[in-house]
Amino acid sequence: MDALILSRIQFAANISFHILFPTITIALCWFLLFFRLRFLKTRDPAWEEAYYFWTKVFALTFALGVVSGIVMSFQFGTNWPGFMEKTGDISGPLLGYEVLTAFFLEASFLGIMLFGRGRVSERVHLMATMLVAAGTTLSAFWILSLNSWMQTPAGFEIVDGKFIPVDWLSVVFNPSFPYRFTHKLLASTLTASFLIAGLCAWQLIKGSATGGTHKALRTAIVAASVAMPLQFLVGDMHGLNTLEHQPAKIAALEGIWQTEKSAPLTLFGWPDEAAGTTHYAVKIPKMASLILAHDMDAELKGLNEFPGAHPPVAPIFWAFRVMVGVGSLMLLVAWVAAWLLWRQRRAGSGAQVVLPRPMLYTLAGMTFSGWLATLSGWYVTEIGRQPFIVYGHLRTAEVATSLPSPLIAATLTAYLIVYGLLLVTYVGVLKYMAEHPVKHPPESTPATLGKAGA
Repeated sequence: MDALILSRIQFAANISFHILFPTITIALCWFLLFFRLRFLKTRDPAWEEAYYFWTKVFALTFALGVVSGIVMSFQFGTNWPGFMEKTGDISGPLLGYEVLTAFFLEASFLGIMLFGRGRVSERVHLMATMLVAAGTTLSAFWILSLNSWMQTPAGFEIVDGKFIPVDWLSVVFNPSFPYRFTHKLLASTLTASFLIAGLCAWQLIKGSATGGTHKALRTAIVAASVAMPLQFLVGDMHGLNTLEHQPAKIAALEGIWQTEKSAPLTLFGWPDEAAGTTHYAVKIPKMASLILAHDMDAELKGLNEFPGAHPPVAPIFWAFRVMVGVGSLMLLVAWVAAWLLWRQRRAGSGAQVVLPRPMLYTLAGMTFSGWLATLSGWYVTEIGRQPFIVYGHLRTAEVATSLPSPLIAATLTAYLIVYGLLLVTYVGVLKYMAEHPVKHPPESTPATLGKAGA
């Protein structure tokens, strides 16, 4: 493989590993804020147990996200020097804003959130948690702004081969940004919800549950059951936006080879790019036009309209179906679990969550289902942008490194080994933490509460 393909694989490996952790922490810190607020309102120690257990999970996840993010940022210079040379006037400031606003905010208050117990007032501790949560969301805002600009570039002009910003509002709030940012926040909510639900279910199976386990499990199931239908709605809006701005991506992920009206929806099949067809296709007449354009008679452009300028078909064809399939399963499981909780609540069985054993195993098995859906969607987005790195204006091949292929292959191998070990270790540590929860002593005693009231 040449340097271009190896560089793409290396960056894909790095970003695939990195994105796993922010996808959890963006929403998990808002869960922590909710747990904290509930404890301060009710003084129920179970909410405090939930807060401190999941704070440890957040800290571990945040650390891996930061480390892998730093490594990834270096690759702009090592693997894609032409990208920073040509788009640095736009990508540089956006990445800088992420550091100046989001990262500094997280770094400044994370220590108070993690170690401020008993050392600062409850108000300061709550504020630290809220600011860290805001920082994680701000980080997603700036990163998604840059990535969305690469998908639907706006607010710039090209001078001497370089992208120069002329309207920063158009750069930041480019056409796809609102949909992709909302889609990502909901993806994070679902990923964190199923992580919480899965680990809590595992605690119930292993008999290591605490009072906080029941509180966290109920919260996660409710959050997932609400967020999942919203995600499908936003995904539909995102699809309409993509059809308008990146029709080649839509044609590839749906396997539409020739422009046609009333296009059928291909549920499954085997895309053959060389032959320009999808073998063994299972199709529903007119449904592609209805779903993608909300009009059964709408004309959809085929790949024949984009010679030499459309993405590879098979990877995003299958990735899209994995994303939708996993998302549909998540919706089913979340709604069934929520219905079981509702029945339990109506029966007046108390604060303890009592779910059938098969449901507990199902939730435990889907602990990392959000990762699978997120990665599949990310591959659709990023591979679907090819052969461009800035859609329609700058090809990926134009900005790749000139480093020798063996050198890139060696570093790629090293990355894969290290990331594989880290991922196995991370999952193992989460399993150990779930099976051996540390019970915290009550944070507030009647005496300290009296002093606080005084």
